[in-house]
Amino acid sequence: MSGERGRTMAGTEIPAEILRRQRHLARQAPVGCAACANRRPGWFCSLGSSVLADLELVTSTISLPAQASLFTQGDDARCLYLICGGYLKLTAGRPQDRQMIVRVAGPGSMLGLYAVLSHGVYEVSAESLTPAQLRPVERERFLTFLRSHKEAQMRAVQCICQEYRFALQDACRIALAETVAARLARLLLELSHQIGEHTEEGGFHFPLLLTHEEMASMACTTRETVTRTLGQFRKDGWVSIEDSQITIHSPERLQALI
Repeated sequence: MSGERGRTMAGTEIPAEILRRQRHLARQAPVGCAACANRRPGWFCSLGSSVLADLELVTSTISLPAQASLFTQGDDARCLYLICGGYLKLTAGRPQDRQMIVRVAGPGSMLGLYAVLSHGVYEVSAESLTPAQLRPVERERFLTFLRSHKEAQMRAVQCICQEYRFALQDACRIALAETVAARLARLLLELSHQIGEHTEEGGFHFPLLLTHEEMASMACTTRETVTRTLGQFRKDGWVSIEDSQITIHSPERLQALI
């Protein structure tokens, strides 16, 4: 035991105790999905390590460049997709007519879950806003995986409920908010909860991935009005925008508008 030693690249001997500790840490360190820094509580990828390991066995990994189509509304849902990195926008409607942005999806989101579980078609289209990394899962392989793991079954139900809440938020934003400022405030708060992170000061920050025109579409107003209203929010000190990141400093102020 005392003779167990290694050497660094410079030729210096490494004590045996340090070698044993390094090997122990290497055995204990999580790998794959379990080691992902984007895992968050409540998302599908926050399952237990053993369940995640089985999920990895039925998935592959793909990369998607920015502004690339992942799937189109109405296509047969043969796969669902777990977002590992990057952001995608989900839209409803035909490109040649009017389209509505349903939401922005980020790391941890599972796309196409309802369509796969119902053996139906994709109810929205998905397009990457940034380069993205995803794990596609074929429908039958995912259903077999679900039958084997009750924890995954419960998480699938939670994700479906989450999608219902997003749809309800969309309806409330469009139908109940009486002013443009209220609709834009609701949209910013929705994005902060969907793709944002908490700041130390009690606010949120998230990447500003949508153009003013796209935000106008989601808030049922014009691009000029969005620009003017965001400018007022910034002037009041409620939000700030820097390096394509938006920080909400006073979420309670935005909530008060709704």
